[in-house]
Amino acid sequence: VQLQASGGGSVQSGGSLRLSCAASERTFSRYNIGWFRRAPGKENEFVALISWNGATTYYDDAVKGRFTISRDSAKNTVYLDMNSLKPEDTAVYSCAATRLSGWASKLYDYDYSGQGTQVTVSS
Repeated sequence: VQLQASGGGSVQSGGSLRLSCAASERTFSRYNIGWFRRAPGKENEFVALISWNGATTYYDDAVKGRFTISRDSAKNTVYLDMNSLKPEDTAVYSCAATRLSGWASKLYDYDYSGQGTQVTVSS
């Protein structure tokens, strides 16, 4: 499964962005999809996860209430709606796919990951 994140950009604090994670094949629908981010000089950080059927979602406390993860299986795409953005949200955001059930917050738990998209939030 090849994954491609898009939708990043530069916004001011308090702004919004919608990121998309597009997959190369229909088997995408069998995977749980997670979003991660990596800020300069920092490790990969878990952001959010959605189950294969969209029924279950998980969020890191840092984004809970501001970010929403969703998926459109017909389009083989997972979205991350980011609202009330803060400068500390600045990072490269990428998506990854896993067959593990439940909460998977470490990138090594994922089978596939793709190139990220840059999000920059200015104060």
